[in-house]
Amino acid sequence: MKTAMLRMLAGMLCLLIAHTEVVPQKDFDVQAMAGKWYLIGFATNAQWFVSRKGEMKMGTAILKPTADGNLGMSYSSLNSDGTCWTMSHLAKKTDVPGKFTFHSQRWGNDNDMRVVDVKYDEFALVHTIKTKGGVSTVLNKLYGRATDLGQDVIDKFHKFSLETGVLPENIVTLPKNGECTSA
Repeated sequence: MKTAMLRMLAGMLCLLIAHTEVVPQKDFDVQAMAGKWYLIGFATNAQWFVSRKGEMKMGTAILKPTADGNLGMSYSSLNSDGTCWTMSHLAKKTDVPGKFTFHSQRWGNDNDMRVVDVKYDEFALVHTIKTKGGVSTVLNKLYGRATDLGQDVIDKFHKFSLETGVLPENIVTLPKNGECTSA
């Protein structure tokens, strides 16, 4: 009974938070995002993640700003069999610096992505609202320029994820992994 009540309250909190606007970092600089980032933290209540979070490992993202302010994003992660999982998107800028939109052909969803906190030589905290079939889910990612980040940054990621409605058990710091040579 207590668990059911907590889950119901968490669901209501998610609905409330979904109506709260998460804004990008002030004075966002897309050019400073260029280069290699490690995916260190991942947080979402999406069912696919809940069932697979134990299998996920650290991956890399290569970000390439375009001349017109869009952001090319190439992700890769080394699978346990030595093959690479890869995915690419072109995030289109909006009239709000640090806010981008893109459609994922692979997953069939629309994405509203915001870089909410960034120290360009250390970490980036990215908040994305993914919508498919009228259902929206929150996905928060923590990127680092190196494979390790300070506990203060990890704590900031956890706090932000809780504030955006992610359940504590769905906020993970990903284990280190080998890298794809193509990334």
